[in-house]
Amino acid sequence: MMLALMLAGAADWAIGPFLRPEPGSPILAPNATAVFECPMRGRSVAWESDNVFNPCAVVRGGRVYLLYRAEDGSGAGIGEHTSRIGLAVSRDGIHFEARPTPVLFPAEDGAKEFEWPGGCEDPRIVEADGGYVLTYTGWNRKTARLEVATSRDLIHWVKHGPALSGALRDQWSKSGSIVTRVEGDHLVAARIKGRYWMYWGEGTIRVATSDDLISWTPVDGGVISPQAGMFDATLAEPGPAAVLTERGIVFIYNGKGVDGSYSAGQILFDRDDPDRVLDRTETPFLKPERAWERTGQYEAGTVFTEGLVHFKGKWILYYGAADSRVGCAVAVGRR
Repeated sequence: MMLALMLAGAADWAIGPFLRPEPGSPILAPNATAVFECPMRGRSVAWESDNVFNPCAVVRGGRVYLLYRAEDGSGAGIGEHTSRIGLAVSRDGIHFEARPTPVLFPAEDGAKEFEWPGGCEDPRIVEADGGYVLTYTGWNRKTARLEVATSRDLIHWVKHGPALSGALRDQWSKSGSIVTRVEGDHLVAARIKGRYWMYWGEGTIRVATSDDLISWTPVDGGVISPQAGMFDATLAEPGPAAVLTERGIVFIYNGKGVDGSYSAGQILFDRDDPDRVLDRTETPFLKPERAWERTGQYEAGTVFTEGLVHFKGKWILYYGAADSRVGCAVAVGRR
């Protein structure tokens, strides 16, 4: 049985409507028993003891793989913990078994200056050329930087450092949502006009392009700004990988309201001109409703979307709840 959610503005191009699986509980929660030998601290760390949230997801070998942000107990307050990226696997997309140790984390490597002591945060993922490209935030507790890593197996990752270069390399940047096309149960990075496209940013959402999915060049100007009086009145931020459809590019994004809560909306971009908006939902299709979406590290209430898969004929959307847990919602496959 499912619990219904609101369809974003009833737009006929939007993905959905989404349903919460019964009983509407988190699908991942903190685990104080999982330990990891931290290469930076030189000792064992309960790496996911405090919070797990903001996951991305991908289908591989008939299973759903969830890469999620996990925080240890090294600090107090938002942004003061160390974050690492864990990996969990599911046969049905709802019930997951997590690996005991993280797969992406701060280490004595070329990304140390960007990632320590705050860690690796908020991943988004796409497939490309038989492998995987991960965009994530490196947080050194001074400047957040959008970074890129690649993998062939989702376990071993090569870090490529900041996604943006030049003057933007050392400026605040986050949240990279790459445009994809649907191939069966796979979301594969899509070229449009010979280039890859990515929505990125926090507050105002911008666009960048790339030839290789690793080095990105911003397109001039902002694309999406907050809307006064709406659910995204104070902030707009990318969600999971955008999806190229016959109607256009469907882009799920996160909005912060004047009450501090985070909800999710959808935007339709031109499929041939990815920085041109065709339509935008006026109401959120997913918002914090359950107690565990309103209590925890972020008490104003948060559903923060970062993971989307097309799995066994259905869309499954994964989100962080109150910066503390992981939830999901399911839609009958439509695109």
